[in-house]
Amino acid sequence: MPRMQHVESSSVDAVGFDPARNELTVRFVSGDTYVYGMVPRAVFEALLTADSIGRFVNERIKPRHPVRAS
Repeated sequence: MPRMQHVESSSVDAVGFDPARNELTVRFVSGDTYVYGMVPRAVFEALLTADSIGRFVNERIKPRHPVRAS
């Protein structure tokens, strides 16, 4: 698992990115953790600066990238 960094969000606790695999790991405040595949680094960087990280995950990550539970 990549190094996780805490984010300011009411729904997302922390995120991490593995550039070698283009995988984004998202840990939600519920404790559930998911790994999203085929995520470009630019999308991860946009996530970190999004006005709403939860909305970004719901609109730009979940519908566009394959996921597995971690």
